[in-house]
Amino acid sequence: MRLVARGRGGSRAELARLSGMAPSSVSLRVEELIEAGLLREDGEGASRGGRRPRRLRLHEEAGVVVAADVGTHHVRMSVMDLAGRVVYSHELPGEVADGPEVVTERLRQYAYMTLDQAEVKHLPLLGLGVGMPGPVDPATTRIVAPSRMPGWNEYPVGERLAELMDVRVMVENDANLMAVGEHRNGWPGCENLMAVKVGTGIGCGIIASGRLHRGRGAAGDISHVPVIADTPATCSCGHSDCLEAHASGAALCRTLRTRGFEVEYSRQLVDLVNDGVPEVTTLVRGAGRLAGQVLTPLVNFFNPDVLVLGGGLSAAEPFVAAVRAAIYERCLPLATRGLEIATAVTGRDACMLGAGSLILDEVLASDWVDETLASR
Repeated sequence: MRLVARGRGGSRAELARLSGMAPSSVSLRVEELIEAGLLREDGEGASRGGRRPRRLRLHEEAGVVVAADVGTHHVRMSVMDLAGRVVYSHELPGEVADGPEVVTERLRQYAYMTLDQAEVKHLPLLGLGVGMPGPVDPATTRIVAPSRMPGWNEYPVGERLAELMDVRVMVENDANLMAVGEHRNGWPGCENLMAVKVGTGIGCGIIASGRLHRGRGAAGDISHVPVIADTPATCSCGHSDCLEAHASGAALCRTLRTRGFEVEYSRQLVDLVNDGVPEVTTLVRGAGRLAGQVLTPLVNFFNPDVLVLGGGLSAAEPFVAAVRAAIYERCLPLATRGLEIATAVTGRDACMLGAGSLILDEVLASDWVDETLASR
């Protein structure tokens, strides 16, 4: 099922080759999965000299998952089928500062609303994948010491949602999910990727040797790396001159408000840059330079194939150009040889797609397939 879901096992012959099983055993198991309504076999694949194989795919009626990307001021929701195809998606209002109990109940309501609007309430809901704008302990799915989410520390958001909805729940940091979403949908052939999300806050997700690298929950957290800036700034973590205190959307908006600009969100910053407002453009370019200052040693250290820039500020060309300039100017030539620095291929859907991918991985790795076969 996982091989078919990833597009690697599109025929019985391919499944036999990849699994090492006898073709007769593969055919028997494929027939069982088709009879159980988990696989479909239709169309014809490319011939390799013999009879053209029929193509396998996961059955769209077998079940769905819901993916949620919780932002500081919004929630993006989608319904995906077993193959990871987006059936329906939309964006809804929501402040993460409302606190864990309010946000958790909101997610429950939004999930069922999204299923209703996607017209798939008749299909089994197999899981919920949630991206959060703060550190997540991969062992417990609890939010750990978030600097911009008061009241959330050690909150068991995964356990609570599982209780409320009686489904499998996966919770992960949003930058990690952006890395997964970009890797699987934009750069599937790349083994090593860094995805930097710069919106209200700043985060970074790492794909190492084709897999998400979580560490113990803090891997890729660049938001509190100290930077050299012209004017001092105290970060929400209590330290001075962290990257997030100078280069995040929240920090730039705060600075601009002291100069008479009415800005609250990163999107408004980008609009002002696109309108050619010099003061805002200069500030955004400076934020890109600081981000590049932090990323330069990391590119040298990790030597990725791709550095993806996402989040609200990635839509501002002066920010992206400043990051590129800093990295190419200061990195070792060997570290940047062949390096691609690009904006997110999947755009604002990256985290949501990553959440859907990881919860589908958990569903297909669980006992659900065996239980479905047994129930038929």
